[in-house]
Amino acid sequence: MMRADEQMRQAVGSVPPGYALADVRTAPAPPLVEATVAIVTSAALAHPGEPWPEGSHDFRLFDRDEDRLVMAHNSTNFDRTGFAADRNVVYPIDRLAEMARSGAIGGVAPRHASLLGSTFELATFELDTAPRLARILRGDGVDIALLTPV
Repeated sequence: MMRADEQMRQAVGSVPPGYALADVRTAPAPPLVEATVAIVTSAALAHPGEPWPEGSHDFRLFDRDEDRLVMAHNSTNFDRTGFAADRNVVYPIDRLAEMARSGAIGGVAPRHASLLGSTFELATFELDTAPRLARILRGDGVDIALLTPV
């Protein structure tokens, strides 16, 4: 079986000089029916009036019951119509709640995260942002992160 980074390299070419993709350590997750799931989106979700700084490499955490989030994703190429009609397009919190109620997943995490997806400098995410976020989510009892790239 080919690893994902190997597939990516075959599809788009080699990694730029000076940047190597490190092996990723993974831990076995419990069965979905026992797992606590968190959403991690690159939709740059924010509270109203709290814009993201250009090129931010940070993340924001939102409580499970937060319902006043806005999309601050700053790409002019992104159509926000889907999010305006149904936040679950980029932040499927209602679907996770339904899955928890039906027993398909063990539970919905108490907090979820959003990042600014429109950045090209990835080393900070790999070396700082992602490990910090992972520690916080693991501390919240999260077993699985549902990634919604925007």
